[in-house]
Amino acid sequence: MTHQDPGTLYVVATPIGNLEDLTPRAARVLAQVSRVAAEDTRHSGRLLAHLGVNKPMLSLHDHNEARRVDTLDAFLQAGEDIALISDAGTPLISDPGFVLVRELRARGRKIVPLPGACALVAALSGAGLPTDRFTFGGFLPAKPGARRQALEQWEAREETLVFYESPHRILHTLEALREQMPARNVVLARELTKTFETFLHGSPEELIQCLTDDPNQARGEFVVIISGAPAVALGDHQAIHADELLKSLLAEGVGVKQGAAVAARMLGGRKQEWYARLQAIKGEH
Repeated sequence: MTHQDPGTLYVVATPIGNLEDLTPRAARVLAQVSRVAAEDTRHSGRLLAHLGVNKPMLSLHDHNEARRVDTLDAFLQAGEDIALISDAGTPLISDPGFVLVRELRARGRKIVPLPGACALVAALSGAGLPTDRFTFGGFLPAKPGARRQALEQWEAREETLVFYESPHRILHTLEALREQMPARNVVLARELTKTFETFLHGSPEELIQCLTDDPNQARGEFVVIISGAPAVALGDHQAIHADELLKSLLAEGVGVKQGAAVAARMLGGRKQEWYARLQAIKGEH
């Protein structure tokens, strides 16, 4: 009896709209694997049918991912190669797959990522906002209070901020941005790679007006890109970055509560925002 080497889990990026964005390598791997783990088997079944691929499929989504680990590991141990795909784009990026990849790596399985379409990267590359540093926050909370608290935590960040948003919540998010960050430059990237792909630029107020005047602009899935907080000027020839001040306060032994009060007094804004940022910086060290 010959020994059977374990199979490989391929993490395969699929199109976010335009089917031509599937890479030749991804098409080849989907045709060669033994089975496909998909977020929605019916949705992904249409993609496989388009490719002329007929493979056994099983679902892997937020509600069953942990339970699927042993099942998929058994297939790999039997020598099967498996492709992991989500409904659109790169798996694990605001999509299921992290638990599976983490657990299989811990078990020594081979994981091979196949790069490809990703709404986050596509939106950033066409938005015209700084891309040297950015933070991706996934989807903002659905409830107004939690959404406001989340934005308060991000408000002092100087890098570009990126979020995903759904059509039925986009106006609520813009209204929250109008309250929290009214002067920021915001880009809405919608329907990326599809027929009605659109990039909308403006302040939160201007974008609210745009979507109100033309409700068609509120349709589709959104990537929301927000310019970072500007450096705070202290004089004609001197400027200080907020994080530098906060780190200096912590380094001098100033408590988080007192440091938040100092930052609010020097830089403006609300104490609770600076408190949250200080806590975050303290946790990084």
